[in-house]
Amino acid sequence: MKNVLVIGAGKIGRMAAHLLAHSGDYCVHVIDSHEASWRKAIDGLPNATGATADFSKQADLDTAMKGQWGLISCAPFFCNPLIAERAKAHGTHYLDLTEDVAVTKQVMALAQGASTAFIPQCGLAPGYITIAANHLAKPMSEIHELRCRVGALPRNPTNQLKYNMTWSTNGLVNEYCNPCEALVDGKMTLIPPLENLEEFTLDGIEYEAFNTSGGLGSLGESLAGRARNVNYKTIRYPGHCKLIKFLLNDLGFIDHRQQLCDVFDRSIPATDDDVIVILCVAIGIENGRLVEKIDARRVPAKKMQGKHWTGIQITTAAGVCAVLDMLKDGQVPQKGFVKMEDVSYDAFIANRFGREYVV
Repeated sequence: MKNVLVIGAGKIGRMAAHLLAHSGDYCVHVIDSHEASWRKAIDGLPNATGATADFSKQADLDTAMKGQWGLISCAPFFCNPLIAERAKAHGTHYLDLTEDVAVTKQVMALAQGASTAFIPQCGLAPGYITIAANHLAKPMSEIHELRCRVGALPRNPTNQLKYNMTWSTNGLVNEYCNPCEALVDGKMTLIPPLENLEEFTLDGIEYEAFNTSGGLGSLGESLAGRARNVNYKTIRYPGHCKLIKFLLNDLGFIDHRQQLCDVFDRSIPATDDDVIVILCVAIGIENGRLVEKIDARRVPAKKMQGKHWTGIQITTAAGVCAVLDMLKDGQVPQKGFVKMEDVSYDAFIANRFGREYVV
């Protein structure tokens, strides 16, 4: 069995540990700064251990990485540069879930000359959405539009924002505030968040989508020269974007992000009854004619091995665990920087973890 370190025992870390430990092919070691968190994560799991560690301390990371074949970082995005640096020093395969563009570029730089694989952004978005979008566009000789849309939503919204907290508050505010990368008229550019509002209907339910940062990953850069327009937007129920703009711009929280995180944590309840909405649209020339191809799916919360897991836990952890599994089986590059565009859609969706996306 392969030794795998899971860094961070929050919602996604617990799900990743659960999936890997129950597969029978991995010995899982979970670390977190809070003992109660890692103990909860490994409770009842086979072949699982845990320890308390500070992600900002090199000594703690070095201790945890000894003898580890690979690691999955479910830590806050700003912890990942140090984690990636120590992974390189220990010859440990590195995977993370970050949406932060600057952190990913640091990981990319560290991957140069590495003897192991460095695979950031392999959760849901970027992650699955990147793999699916690339799959739709691959047969096209000309790619006119490639639209990636993802949202983690409550199934039964009750507040004005029509939203409940389903994942990292810091990550949420970060993607609402930072500039967004997009391929526009064939050129990589930065566009403002919360703009280019659009509306659509999927399975009879109305949604809106708007620019947010990080979800595109490296897809735009990879398709430069082949595609005209490639972009990513977050999906919400109608009216959400207008209220977020009011908070950020009219009330000035754009300059006080931590305060906004505190407000969200204090005032917006979390939910375990969520649904992940995924829409990917590719428009272009295939076999000499203009075609539109769509990947649309909704992944709800459900029970697995007697425990309830949210949709965001399932999709995010299944994404990174599938890529880890494919790395073990030699289905992705074994060293250096690995992009989601290097991951085969067919192999991913056939993977035991990737099959969680088949609904």
